[in-house]
Amino acid sequence: MESWRSRWKTVFQLFGIRSWLVAAIGGIVTLILIGVPTAIINNPFFFRQTPVRMQDYIIWVATGLLTGLIAGTFTLSAKTNASGRTVSGGFLSFLAVSCPICNKLVVLLLGTSGALAYFAPAQLYIGIASLALLGWALHLRVRDINRNYCVTPQLVEDTKVDTKT
Repeated sequence: MESWRSRWKTVFQLFGIRSWLVAAIGGIVTLILIGVPTAIINNPFFFRQTPVRMQDYIIWVATGLLTGLIAGTFTLSAKTNASGRTVSGGFLSFLAVSCPICNKLVVLLLGTSGALAYFAPAQLYIGIASLALLGWALHLRVRDINRNYCVTPQLVEDTKVDTKT
């Protein structure tokens, strides 16, 4: 049985320049797609009414890294059902780092005070759940790539051929 470390090491050894380039671009695009509308990245289009917390930065960067690595694995052909987890993890990351009172759906459901009292503390757990989904999606990709690319050595019994006839 192969250890998880050797599986990951094997897959990332298969990464070529193309895979790392796709991973970098995927991570940067993810950071921009989450950072601009949540106003983690200062911009003239969106305004954040609550300050960005340290947990927001950590979840945001970890999401970019995991999503980039997942994107890089798609340069290696392997079929898996991890795409739903990737989309769900990305959406939850968006909710986890967004301004609690800027989210109109949350304010509609809980009101401004409810968003600050209940949704803001829950954002840490939403972020952890999003990173868990993204990590699981990456794990599934790595496992399936290993199955496609890495042949496990099989023990072959030596059979003696009887040359006496």
